[in-house]
Amino acid sequence: MELDLLATIEMTVCAALAVAVLAIGFGGNLQARIRIAAGLAGWFILVTLLAAMGLFNNQHGVGVPGLGLAVLLPIVVLSVRVLRSPLLRRRLQTIPLSTLIGVNVIRIFGATFVLLYAADRLPAPFAPLAGWGDIFIGLTAIPVAWLTYKKREAAHTTVMIWNTLGLLDLIAAVALGVTSSPGPLQLIFTTPDASLMTALPWLMIPGFLVPLLASTHLAVFYRLGRTREFVCYRKQTIIHES
Repeated sequence: MELDLLATIEMTVCAALAVAVLAIGFGGNLQARIRIAAGLAGWFILVTLLAAMGLFNNQHGVGVPGLGLAVLLPIVVLSVRVLRSPLLRRRLQTIPLSTLIGVNVIRIFGATFVLLYAADRLPAPFAPLAGWGDIFIGLTAIPVAWLTYKKREAAHTTVMIWNTLGLLDLIAAVALGVTSSPGPLQLIFTTPDASLMTALPWLMIPGFLVPLLASTHLAVFYRLGRTREFVCYRKQTIIHES
């Protein structure tokens, strides 16, 4: 129970930090930042309420397939919302890459997965892979964000590699979690299974933090594509002018 209480505090703090960083980054003024923070906080509260009602419970709710929808739907909604809003799209194009990368430092708390595996509450390969993968991405987010801040063009390849690994880590963790949980998609049969992730406080990881952080990776890819086009355009312009 101590681990559950610690995780509740940990995930609430991580969610608050991520919301604050992204609200400041995407909000052009105080009013916009408050709106963005309120929207993200509302999403957090909604997922918490649905989880408390047992919506994602395998026995009485929609189970793992519903949890998969809870991961994918917010990513789609956030992507469409940002790209269809001229204001948010401009903010996406100007927000420092170091901010989008640096927010992933909260993933060092993936160490909790390792502790759950050691306590025999989550199975392998799901928990060790998700835990150590998050620890690696969280720790490397700091130097990669710094490199991006100091040398934007030189950091392009490094950021691309880090960002790819970060997104793949999330995808692998979700896939292993789903296939290790009771339900129609279960492929890995172990004891314990991964059904712990469908209950509070653990559900806040796949239900809120994973889609939010996955969206930051997609935003980084979007920015890298535009940066590469700009770099290529600059080089072509210099060659043409000379």
